Amino acid sequence: MREKILSFVHERTLVRAGDRVAVALSGGADSVALLRVLLELRAELGIVLAVAHFNHQLRGAESDADEAFVSDLACETGLEFFVGRADVRQHACASKLSVEAAGRELRYEWLGRLACQQRFDSVATAHTLDDQAETVLLKFLRGAGTRGLAGIYPEMFRGADQIRMVRPMLCVTRHEVESYLSSLGQGWREDESNLDHRFARNRARHELLPLLEREYNPNVCRVLSDTAELARAEEEYWQALVQRELHARALAAKAHSEGDALNSASPRLHPVQQCFSLANFMILPLALRRRMLRGFAESQGLALDFEHVEKLLRCARGDAARTDLPGGWTAVRRGDCLDLGAPTSETAFAGYEYSVPIPGEVHITELGLTLLRAVIVGEEFARESADTSNFLSAELLAPVLTVRNWRPGDRFWPAHSGSEEKLKRLFAEKHIPAEQRASWPVLLSSEQIAWVRGFPVARAFAWKGFGIAIRIDLVEPQ
Repeated sequence: MREKILSFVHERTLVRAGDRVAVALSGGADSVALLRVLLELRAELGIVLAVAHFNHQLRGAESDADEAFVSDLACETGLEFFVGRADVRQHACASKLSVEAAGRELRYEWLGRLACQQRFDSVATAHTLDDQAETVLLKFLRGAGTRGLAGIYPEMFRGADQIRMVRPMLCVTRHEVESYLSSLGQGWREDESNLDHRFARNRARHELLPLLEREYNPNVCRVLSDTAELARAEEEYWQALVQRELHARALAAKAHSEGDALNSASPRLHPVQQCFSLANFMILPLALRRRMLRGFAESQGLALDFEHVEKLLRCARGDAARTDLPGGWTAVRRGDCLDLGAPTSETAFAGYEYSVPIPGEVHITELGLTLLRAVIVGEEFARESADTSNFLSAELLAPVLTVRNWRPGDRFWPAHSGSEEKLKRLFAEKHIPAEQRASWPVLLSSEQIAWVRGFPVARAFAWKGFGIAIRIDLVEPQ
């Protein structure tokens, strides 16, 4: 394993002689192995190591025991030790995020601040080949192109300060990690939440991948990792090409707009964010056309899925003069230009409505690959959950729920609040921007609002502490 990682680091120049590297150490097997192998390699690589641990405060005494274990390990190895702490559950509620997303956000924010303050050249995290396989598989199941299938990058920059994150262990499996630690007689901490099958990644890890290995391909993890490697190379090539093309078309569109401004009778969307020049566009390869249109939308802060890219393509081709996009955005073809217009008010959004079976899930394509999921949670598991604010009582719900966007006049009574209020007023109290309200997801049971994103469930449908619960999850794109 040591030689694999050394070769991987050299091939990708993940560290350089003289680098100060903070090892993100949770106490689990993967991160402990990362620390131990980098300790073995530090003289050969010429690097200076330190240990960074973030306490999520999610498991009480267990979280504190993890911190103590990491502190002791840093002391034993003679490395400088840094620790950060935050109430992740509280941040999740305040920020309307899942606990997992909130933990990731706070952890990387802290690592970024630490790297700046201590002048670390990079932060090393312990993602393995198995993590890569799980990521690629989950992305594929949710509907990803090559960008999603690129999975976890060996090197990436995060945050406003562009902190360099490196993943030296993407070349080794979890089995190799545990064998390595056993050969050293090195212990590690186990996080019981990694066995909780309510989380999609754990189901992929403990159920789906073992099934694929057993029934279809014993090397499926390696195959998925290789797929990610190929996809990353594809993305690097396409990104450079697309940026060149977009820059050229932006200059052409600017010239077109300046000339068009002389003609005051020319109708335009309001407000127009940018014009995309269609000159000679349709003679380009289809793959390039799709990527350019997606890149054009992303340059305006609009993320599109495959379906909406195809809508833009039809508009560019002239099959449609206008098309609606997520969040109330609109694209209009005007001669040799494609205008992208932002929503102008709360009522500009056309709306959406989907059925959600129990259990079941639905992609809300208008929100750009957002996934809403209704999950059955047994009474025993529900009682053990620290946060039940998104738990509905199964016996009070209709067999099929409906998710739609907010509509003017909607009224909602969140659990633990004093009275029913108009959602518009609740949005204002939560400081939800006006331009986001029109597309805000609302879940109904037989025409009654049971759940609204960012709020506790409805008082009338809240789980009472007994019986089967239904947990509502909203999964944002990574």
